[in-house]
Amino acid sequence: MPTIQTYTAIIIGAGPAGLFAAIRLAETIGGEGILILERREKPARKLLLSGSGQCNLTHAGEIADFLGRYGGGPKAESAARFLKPALYAFTNEELLAWFHAKGMEFETEDSGKIFPADRRATSVLKILQDEAYRLGVRIAANSRVSGISVSEGFLVRVETGTAAAPEPAEYSAPVVLIATGGLSYPKTGSTGDGYALAASLGHRVVPPRPALAPVYVRNFALNSLAGLSFHDAGLSVLREGKRVFSAEGDLLITHEGLSGPLILDASRHIAPGDSLEVNFVDVAIEEFRNRLDAELKTNPRRLVRTALADLGLTKNMAELFCDLSGITKEETAAALPRAKREALCRFACAHPFYVARLGTLEVAMVTAGGVDLAEVNPGSMESRLVPGLFFAGEVLDIDGDTGGYNLQAAFSTGSLAAEAMAKRPRVDN
Repeated sequence: MPTIQTYTAIIIGAGPAGLFAAIRLAETIGGEGILILERREKPARKLLLSGSGQCNLTHAGEIADFLGRYGGGPKAESAARFLKPALYAFTNEELLAWFHAKGMEFETEDSGKIFPADRRATSVLKILQDEAYRLGVRIAANSRVSGISVSEGFLVRVETGTAAAPEPAEYSAPVVLIATGGLSYPKTGSTGDGYALAASLGHRVVPPRPALAPVYVRNFALNSLAGLSFHDAGLSVLREGKRVFSAEGDLLITHEGLSGPLILDASRHIAPGDSLEVNFVDVAIEEFRNRLDAELKTNPRRLVRTALADLGLTKNMAELFCDLSGITKEETAAALPRAKREALCRFACAHPFYVARLGTLEVAMVTAGGVDLAEVNPGSMESRLVPGLFFAGEVLDIDGDTGGYNLQAAFSTGSLAAEAMAKRPRVDN
């Protein structure tokens, strides 16, 4: 049997939540007794993909505005209620101040997204790693946690080395933080290990599913417009004929369906079999109908396709909508039947799409589902079932909108967990 090595605290997962929790804990108690176990060869692989490698670190604005940007839990307000203590204890402004003190400058886009000034996720990771090492935190790479048992503290069983030649190791500590992330982008190391560990210790895990995922549309007719984007498009999600969600935002047409921030953020509310209605213009269908009628009446000899393009649609989209409405290339305003006018209005303002499926966990940006929020204390991130066990980041049943909200939640929950862990009894090393 391997010799058991004892630490003050063990953190499982070297992503943003785990690394930051280790740093915040080390700032309080020193880092020599803190161990991070990371199953991959290098930490925070998924962080390097965030913001297309530019790392959308957080979002501008009041922290109160963040609360409505998260899903998770059994009710609409569950995630906001759960995250409020963490977000208020370590806000977006405090996160930026922390990185600024380490030499980082920032750029804020008009949308409110905040990035490192150099637009490099590697710069964020370097600061985290350098600070962890400076404080004496030990990061053990290629260390997959195979199990945790509880008996006067925690015994963590680990397989180190490579998959072809694993070597067992055992570590003990009075406190353990699970910060293993979710299941999205599994090639980065997000393989769901934390869910199994939590379940083995008695926690309920809400079944993981994709979030911030694109939508694939059945019999998609707009594939020729792939790459076309829209600002402030309108979206309604209908299920069995009832509107269950609506929002506005930026939308992108893809080869197989719809994406962009509007769709990604709404994906937690969308299921296969739902129908979507999209408004591609900035007016309601009644006003668009009035504008179209006025345009056609003023210029009766004008080609319908040309008139439609003047009402805010791109030339390609206007031509495609005419084709879908059965309008020929030579058809003029004077000859346009009322039924075809109504078809154009619907395509522009309430275009129907039928959801075939959502993007899988391989392409989803984050994971919905995870450790049940009801079993975790929101004021400390400590398990309500197992004293000394903590959670932070995406392993929890929380998923945020695009725009830096998920990283802010990771940093905030990691910081709050560290604060609570520092108050637990410690061991000498």
